[in-house]
Amino acid sequence: MTRTFFFRLRRDTRGAALLEMALTLPMMLLVAAGIFEFGRAYQTWQIITNAAREGARIAVLPGTTDTMVSDRVKTYMSDGQLSDSAAATVAIQRDATIAMGAGTATASKITVNYPFTFVVLQPISKLINPSSTLGAPLTMSVSALMRNET
Repeated sequence: MTRTFFFRLRRDTRGAALLEMALTLPMMLLVAAGIFEFGRAYQTWQIITNAAREGARIAVLPGTTDTMVSDRVKTYMSDGQLSDSAAATVAIQRDATIAMGAGTATASKITVNYPFTFVVLQPISKLINPSSTLGAPLTMSVSALMRNET
């Protein structure tokens, strides 16, 4: 009787689907969250890239001040739905050089640094290793260089 009971129990597959789902569901959710998070990071990267270009467009015009350039960059970022655009730092270099043909010309270089925080992945990384720096915000840095108008 024990032998037949053992073979019948061995062929019984009740609960196998539940076990498989319990093992694969967390991984599927982590992959889905990663896709959304990296999509949001790419969108943020595009916004700060365009903000740096906008700042460079303003900086090359005669008579513009650094405050005007910085305000334009932060306005573009807030229009792009980046909620904490005040956390961004804008560095303006008006005496950069750019190659033009056989010579060089003066240019304005705008560098935007923005701290990006992953909403789901950073707290998960803190659960795995609380003492690591994986939970710290990622600093995205973008530069735009344009020739000065004379």
